[in-house]
Amino acid sequence: MAGNPHQLEISRLHEFEEVQVAFSKMWTLSVDMEAAPRESRMQNKESDIGVRRASNKKRHQNLQSIMQIPENFTELSNRMFDALDDSGAGKETVLERRRTYLQREHFEKIARQLQGLNYECFHFGSQSEGTTTPGLQSDIDFLLSDHTFNIMTIWEDWRAGMNNLLMLRDDTTPPQQYLLQVIHDYTPEPETSLTDDRFVRKDSGQILLSAERWKNNIAYNQRDQGELTKNGPSVSWLRNWDIVQACHVRKPLPEIQHWIDRCRGKHWPPVQLLEAARIAPCFLVPAGHPDSDYKREEWRLSPNLIERMLMLSFNMTQIKCYIVLKLIKKSLFANIVGDAFTSFHCKTIMFFTIERTHPCLWCEHNLMFVLLLCLHVLRRWLRLGRLPHYIIEGVNLFDGKLSKLLQKRLLVYIDSLIRNNLQDVFCIRIDNIGCRLQACSMRHTVQAGELRNVFLHNSIRLLLKFEYLKTLKEVLTVIKNEQSSSQTTFEHKLKYVIRNCFENSTNAMSKTAALECIKHMYALHISVQSSYYLRLQNVLDCVNIRRVQYSLNSDVASSRLKFASMLYCSGHLQATVRVLEDVERRYHSEVKAVCAIRSIKGDRDLKVFANMLAGNKEEEFSELPFVSCVRFVRQESYCTPAILLFEMNRNITDEEVRQRNFTEHIWMDSAEVDARPFLYYMQYLTYGGLGERDTQLHAMGVLEAYIDTRNQLNLYHLETSLNLLGHCYEMEGDYAGALHYYEQSLSCRRTNNAANWHVLRIMRLISG
Repeated sequence: MAGNPHQLEISRLHEFEEVQVAFSKMWTLSVDMEAAPRESRMQNKESDIGVRRASNKKRHQNLQSIMQIPENFTELSNRMFDALDDSGAGKETVLERRRTYLQREHFEKIARQLQGLNYECFHFGSQSEGTTTPGLQSDIDFLLSDHTFNIMTIWEDWRAGMNNLLMLRDDTTPPQQYLLQVIHDYTPEPETSLTDDRFVRKDSGQILLSAERWKNNIAYNQRDQGELTKNGPSVSWLRNWDIVQACHVRKPLPEIQHWIDRCRGKHWPPVQLLEAARIAPCFLVPAGHPDSDYKREEWRLSPNLIERMLMLSFNMTQIKCYIVLKLIKKSLFANIVGDAFTSFHCKTIMFFTIERTHPCLWCEHNLMFVLLLCLHVLRRWLRLGRLPHYIIEGVNLFDGKLSKLLQKRLLVYIDSLIRNNLQDVFCIRIDNIGCRLQACSMRHTVQAGELRNVFLHNSIRLLLKFEYLKTLKEVLTVIKNEQSSSQTTFEHKLKYVIRNCFENSTNAMSKTAALECIKHMYALHISVQSSYYLRLQNVLDCVNIRRVQYSLNSDVASSRLKFASMLYCSGHLQATVRVLEDVERRYHSEVKAVCAIRSIKGDRDLKVFANMLAGNKEEEFSELPFVSCVRFVRQESYCTPAILLFEMNRNITDEEVRQRNFTEHIWMDSAEVDARPFLYYMQYLTYGGLGERDTQLHAMGVLEAYIDTRNQLNLYHLETSLNLLGHCYEMEGDYAGALHYYEQSLSCRRTNNAANWHVLRIMRLISG
């Protein structure tokens, strides 16, 4: 084929993205079509069930007689469907999870491009599929695909200037596993020397990229980011995250083509999905087969994108059947086999069952029946002692996971579970499923302390948005730190970042993520430019101020508070008052603080977000009820109140700097303060400047009361808030009061705290 090979690959990827987006729209439409009869059931339950079962009555009766399906399964299915709705697995919540994690994917990809890293980012697993509930406490699965590596299937795939790796396998290599031979960057010849710590030499003399050394290298590079955990191919430095760094394979692979050929002509997977799978990239993840002689060197072929498309093709009954399987796994199977039986086993059982079951059976009043079919499929594989991979032939998913002894134990339990007509589902405690099923009226009997369906959905929406905003702010923190420490001028670098953001966007969702990034970076650009004007003792005119207004809607208060600080530092006190009054009007009691840097135990509890909704419907919020911490980088010094400049130099000794962990290094040279205390502090300064003494003292009293209440879930920078209050006392001439609050600040954090400077100043003032 003529043309630039790299451009052909890019074109192929874009083609796949378009097919995937179209496929996702088809899923939404199919769920909407499925929801229509469900809504009518809520009006006339018995009549609706009869209508929907009429078309496949004979088939259902035959299966019922063969498998002895109890009559009460219809009622139990409807109850389970409703119980899952009330547990946070309704259609709206599924869609919300998917939207959120796809948005995070695009933003995280853009962020890494801005850092100069050539990575593709993916969220796989139950969070991005929407197949989880709060009680399941699912991890976040994150995969980074390194585009600096070119995976070759044949020698013609070699590309100059890339890290070329040739996929190797022979008759002794386990299915799904590959070795990666290192090929030179600038000549299509094998590497012959161990020029990298990740390389090993095979007995044949070939130089291989070792999967185990790849993971060790990642662990070494990330050693300062926190406590590291290794789990299979994952090397993670974040709690409840599985982070996999992999290589992508864009070339057609025989394993995938064989699966596509096998599935052609079947009712599932649909033709559109198979077409998308034909051009979908696969990944090589660093994980060997447990019984292989080369398990430390081997890489596992992982068709994650195809599996995600299969999950996106599920209707709501299939999604809920999968969730119930996971609930059974975690509540019931775990008592017998621990965590040896995984969610991926459940997912594989679902794939085989859907492929072999008529689509008309996958409706809500058959939920328990199709669940029973899944258990029959699992029982069959347990009897055979092997669970095949759905896509890649020859793989036994029990290998290295479920021993023969555990397989026998699980088989005995599943036989019992089937014999007692799935009555053990009443013993599922996660999300109070068992209690919900036993309730006489699902919609009117709710356990004490539980959240109702719509209320829970809205709480989950707020939690998802909170986590998205936190991730966004984390990434922006890293970008801003890298730009400010660059050798080039800060402002020039910011312009490059803003332009690059949009140019690297390839589709609508990616452009939306880029615009989100641009909005925040543009706000920083304007603030830095205003600081430069003030440094030159220029007055901020209406043109400068008007530019700031374009970036005021990033959240409830933080951007407006920075604007107020800018106005105050330029002497526009009356304008500052108007902005602060606007912030106070917006800052209602339900606003939740979001910090990119720190976490507080319990700040992700769903009840926190339920309390935000108490007495207020989410739809009535004029804007999302979140506020970020206010941050000033050093290039904004002339827009920053003087006391916060100490926060940019919070260490007294070099030893304190060496004590900082990775996260602290990227923000502690900036000033960061919680928004609400900063609002009251700015009011104190501004009203004092205007000579409004009573209002000034009132603002100081409110600041003191707010801190004294110890609002644990909204004070992420308590030591800085105490420093602001101490400074208020200092300006009042009450040095003893100021010293009291500075010492309280030091009791929160002894080192890397500007209070150390403040205590020295106060002691000098007291001693004369």
